[in-house]
Amino acid sequence: MTWSAYGSYLVIVVLIVLAPGPDTMVMLKNALSGGFRGGLLASLGIFTGNAVQGSAAALGLGVLIARSQPVFLALKWAGAAYLVFLGFQALRGAFRGNYDVVEQAQRRRGGGFRRFREGFLSNITNPKVLVLYLSVLPQFLDPARTTTWDALALAYTVAVLGVVWLLVLLVFVHRVRAWLERRRVRRALDGVTGTALLGFGAALALES
Repeated sequence: MTWSAYGSYLVIVVLIVLAPGPDTMVMLKNALSGGFRGGLLASLGIFTGNAVQGSAAALGLGVLIARSQPVFLALKWAGAAYLVFLGFQALRGAFRGNYDVVEQAQRRRGGGFRRFREGFLSNITNPKVLVLYLSVLPQFLDPARTTTWDALALAYTVAVLGVVWLLVLLVFVHRVRAWLERRRVRRALDGVTGTALLGFGAALALES
């Protein structure tokens, strides 16, 4: 692969990464409820899910999953249901507004792993991520010349740039945390985040 081709690939990936999606909303949800550590753990979970899906696409497993209608549909509905579940969680928090009580209970239940798990599951159960890999990667791969390592490098570029963007957003959220911790602002943001997650879940479920 030439550097020129890789540069073109980077432009496409950056545009994709900057577009708000479920991963962004899940990270923000956890950053609001768990602070910098919560957002970081969710981002690492998202990165792990992204890397797994990218590896599957680069190694040819993604094509098998995409072509298996029952598996693809099961993944699609699981992803939609999980996004809706996270959306309801955020909306419930916005409705109740008792953040101190909720966050203390989450810390007692081992919130760190739960935040990583939320990030990982929201990404790994989203088949649109896999479809993205399968639609973009082949355009930059020449079966006669490129190797598996080339495909993996392209796939991991998406995962790395994705987590870098999430960390940039996380640092910004952390910088304005004092303002975000105001109860009225927090409830409004939880309402927006929850509504967005419900919308992404519904869009995934209704997509043919």
